Amino acid sequence: MIIGMGIDIVRIERMKKWIVRPLLMERYFHEKEIEGVKSRGQLAAAGAAMFFAARFAAKEAFGKALGTGLLGISLKEIQVENNVNGKPVINLYGKAKEAFEKTGGTKIHASLTHETDNALAVVIIER
Repeated sequence: MIIGMGIDIVRIERMKKWIVRPLLMERYFHEKEIEGVKSRGQLAAAGAAMFFAARFAAKEAFGKALGTGLLGISLKEIQVENNVNGKPVINLYGKAKEAFEKTGGTKIHASLTHETDNALAVVIIER
């Protein structure tokens, strides 16, 4: 049963400006998200902005799916990664995990996409 759904869109240009500000990136992204891009030597590449924009959209969409928003949750407590098949997976820590558990949710579904200018994410919480 679906108990929450959220959608969000982020301009990729916004992330291009953020990438050059390490403290800002550390505030909003989980260390594994940042390290994944750094390890491929792509932090300054155009693809990095799309990568981060899609993940930022997923974090915002998760808050909407909760039905309570992200009040009290640090965005870096929400980690978005891809499984071996490329499917987006959301991992939760700290207050984000607690908020999810309060919903009674048992599964999180996420879909990410991007174009030249925008990245979009949809998140569904199921129980």
